[in-house]
Amino acid sequence: MIRWVVAIFLLLAIFYPLLPLLGQLWVGRVPGDLRFRVRGVVLCLLFGSTVVWSLTAFIIAKLARWS
Repeated sequence: MIRWVVAIFLLLAIFYPLLPLLGQLWVGRVPGDLRFRVRGVVLCLLFGSTVVWSLTAFIIAKLARWS
């Protein structure tokens, strides 16, 4: 269990600084993504983007499997 918590924390630590660059790929801008400001820090909950990118990865994996 602790491994998953550490893995998620590390992924978030790597992903969060890249968020402005990923904004050009519509990460954080699809319906279902939540952005709010707390004490001057913008926090993002990327529910919609997670679904879109997961479906994209799933489709690519399926296409790669058929080849």
